[in-house]
Amino acid sequence: MLKISAMTAGFVLAATAAMAEPQTYQFDTSHSQIMFSYDHLGFSTTMGMFGDITGTIVFDAEDPAASSVEASFPVASLMTGYADRDAHFLSGDFFGSEAAAPEVTFTSTSIEVTGEDTALISGDLTLNGVTREVVLDTVLNGQGDHPMMNRPWIGFDATATVLRSDFNLGMFAPAVSDEVEIRISVEAMQPE
Repeated sequence: MLKISAMTAGFVLAATAAMAEPQTYQFDTSHSQIMFSYDHLGFSTTMGMFGDITGTIVFDAEDPAASSVEASFPVASLMTGYADRDAHFLSGDFFGSEAAAPEVTFTSTSIEVTGEDTALISGDLTLNGVTREVVLDTVLNGQGDHPMMNRPWIGFDATATVLRSDFNLGMFAPAVSDEVEIRISVEAMQPE
């Protein structure tokens, strides 16, 4: 018969409780991107991206709905592959107006778990000085130790659709589509 001392049992219970605690991850800026695309006059799909994303994920593996995410990135990180278009987007016609904010932020408000590795993350997106609720259709890509960094890592992809006119960015709509498709890919690490 196996006997476990009260002290050993206490250590086991403490270790189990620690494993169940929500874990905090910081974005890996070098492997986190936001891509966007929109229809241009029915002739093409124009694409671009934002980088320099920072943020925090608090992930509760035991109760994913209790998790949370906060993220931000500078509008100035915008890149479409065409310098004149980038300059126009950063002008007063779009992001460069006096009311505009130089940072975009997202703060989750609720999470609806939809599958083993999927969830709908609702949150407040503040873009161009305007805050609206956005729902991110999210997939957990993986979680575990990073093979080169030797520390806990996590990765997610997410998609959403927003109306740019909701954020005072509606110039040329609807000829240039008001709907903008967003694709997000994020890696995050536990702090050392």
